[in-house]
Amino acid sequence: MRITRVLGGALLALGLGAGPAAADTPSPSPSTSADGSAPTKAGTSFRTATELEQGQQATASASTGDYMYWSFPADIGRRPTVKATVKLPRTHGAQTWQLDVYDGLRRRQACQYGANTRTAVQDAPSAELTCVLRTVRGWAEPWADDPLPGTYYIRLTVVDLGATDLGQPVSAEVRADTVDIGGAAAADGSLGKPLVPGIAVTSAEKTDGSKTAVLSSFGSHDGWSSGWWSDRWVWTGIGAVLAALAGIGGYALTRGSGRPSRVPPGV
Repeated sequence: MRITRVLGGALLALGLGAGPAAADTPSPSPSTSADGSAPTKAGTSFRTATELEQGQQATASASTGDYMYWSFPADIGRRPTVKATVKLPRTHGAQTWQLDVYDGLRRRQACQYGANTRTAVQDAPSAELTCVLRTVRGWAEPWADDPLPGTYYIRLTVVDLGATDLGQPVSAEVRADTVDIGGAAAADGSLGKPLVPGIAVTSAEKTDGSKTAVLSSFGSHDGWSSGWWSDRWVWTGIGAVLAALAGIGGYALTRGSGRPSRVPPGV
């Protein structure tokens, strides 16, 4: 009996010692692939949207009727483009899919061009959608819905289908890219803070050990609203030089030789 108690105590001690070690082992994130290169799952709401870096192609499996959410960052002077491809079942009826993009305040942003609503005919293999947003601005009037720097949300869902197709398995591919428009679309002014949620959720540790709230787990690689410089200053300088040269040339052509063309009689 005594030997049994000793063996039991030893096994219990081993179990308690192995418990924290197992808990400290990080588990793979369900929203990324095995090598961590791109997300493989989509969120089901704004709060659970899967973070997507620019240039990554995310994939997700869902059922027809589900909402799929992703999020990505965009900074001033950039024009975001979101593309989605929905692979449909082999047999299905006509379906209409819609791709919506929202800013950090969850305001739906209008697509400048592109087909963000697409109807797939019966038994079509896939549906492709595109939404090209307006150029992200540095500021906007309170009543305006101009795109501002920060987090943008992607929502993909079906908006019209037959009752027999509801719940069928589908797969989606989503990609977000941005193009630097530059000074052609630059505007004066700047936003105090980018529209990125999660300030009260995520924290970072300072050098003195205290913690401070951060905007999000991702952000712009070059920093939000990184500076006042844009290539618009170059074109402004070139225009000023050309205007000065035109003024000098006009003066040289109109001032003449400096003497009157006729001499008065008797002089």
